[in-house]
Amino acid sequence: MAFIKNSMTFSLPRARIRPMVEMILRLIYSFLYFIVLIFLLPFQYRKRPKGLRQRWLKEKFGFINYELRTFKSLQPSVNPSSPPFSKGGMGGFECGGRRGIIWIHAVSVGEVIASLPLLQRLKDRYPSVNLLLSTITDTGQKVALEKAPDGTNVIYLPFDINFILKRTFKNAQPNLFITMETELWPNLFTALKKRGIPSVVMNGRISDDSFKGYKKIKFFMRGIIEGVDLFGMQDAVYAERIKELGASEDKVRVLGSFKFDAAPSLNIQEWTKLVSHPVIIAGSTHRGEEELLVSSYIELKKDFPDLTLIVAPRHPERFKEVEELVKEKGLEYVKRSHLTPPYSSPYQGEDRRGGLVIILDAVGELASVYGASDVAVIGGSFIERGGQNLLEPAFWGKPIICGPHMENFPFAKEFYEKGAAIETDSPALCEKLKELLQSAEKRKAMGDKAKELYNEKAGAVERAIKEIERYLRNEAG
Repeated sequence: MAFIKNSMTFSLPRARIRPMVEMILRLIYSFLYFIVLIFLLPFQYRKRPKGLRQRWLKEKFGFINYELRTFKSLQPSVNPSSPPFSKGGMGGFECGGRRGIIWIHAVSVGEVIASLPLLQRLKDRYPSVNLLLSTITDTGQKVALEKAPDGTNVIYLPFDINFILKRTFKNAQPNLFITMETELWPNLFTALKKRGIPSVVMNGRISDDSFKGYKKIKFFMRGIIEGVDLFGMQDAVYAERIKELGASEDKVRVLGSFKFDAAPSLNIQEWTKLVSHPVIIAGSTHRGEEELLVSSYIELKKDFPDLTLIVAPRHPERFKEVEELVKEKGLEYVKRSHLTPPYSSPYQGEDRRGGLVIILDAVGELASVYGASDVAVIGGSFIERGGQNLLEPAFWGKPIICGPHMENFPFAKEFYEKGAAIETDSPALCEKLKELLQSAEKRKAMGDKAKELYNEKAGAVERAIKEIERYLRNEAG
């Protein structure tokens, strides 16, 4: 008995040690974050266009204009006595006499596009809900402002500093926070938990590199992860990873990828109707891949003189660099930004014979431009970047070629196994492209399988809505 008593005596301090350690680690994190911010803030401020700087700075410091959240397109509850969140949209999400606010965070373009079907379903089903969408990058802002449902307020995510977050919550007053793809900011999630605001991860994934990094600081991440109310993960692999990092079994769901539901605009870009075929589109390319693609294009032109290559660099700051590369190779080219309505042929003398290189120096168009392709090449997969989204060309039923590095998209293996995509390496890329360009039947068969697989995996957003509803009803009730 004495032994048991002594064991209990020593167990009490241990139970208190972990919260203290987590608090100390957050203080260290906050201090380092603040120091880094002091040095980077002037650079981050100056790199933005002059017309954007003031808004960026205000929102990064938590100054969110309340009037911006008074959306003209949102309708009040028609019948106050109707059940909250009725399927017909007749109910209201009223909290303390005001409309509820759902804050969705999407770091950049890819996450914003993935969030669009979720935003649209929420707005269609629950019209009295105010939607607040935050991003970190300027390109994410641009796409969000252009494509988010009418009435969505778009802001920059404030800095992860406690006094700034306090101001943000005072101004925004969210009732639910949703982050896309496991974007976890320590102070933000601690503040959400402290205020009793449910936090949800949707379309969650943890790449190989991120998983390795998180495991090294598992002792720090565990407290943050345990505070999240729900993890909606893309597949079983990611679900197991988040559980290994500290998420409890009852908080983890496998819902699938939102990207299967994020259908691009069905209106193919008008200017693409003027290009000569066949067309190869290389989407979201990184440094080192354009050289490979341009070399393959030069070789393929010997057999396909009308061949067009559309290159879409992943990062806008590299548009000029890719243009210089194409110039050095002596190739005829045009920039998408120079193709303006009324559209005319980009070929000299209105001659549509003989293809050229088109640099897609526009953000947010790639998904719909894939509809004009004969073959799609996935960027970020021929170098060690984990690959980019192969679902956009799959939506259009296009044959897809990937490099050996598609680690960020585990479902790519299923595409390979079912003949919906080809995996190859840099030396063999030109030959694989040639095989597909020579056979319309092979292109159609592969494209049909890609579209079929895409359709099979749709429905993640609807499953997510069902999970989210529990928190909305709790708030409304």
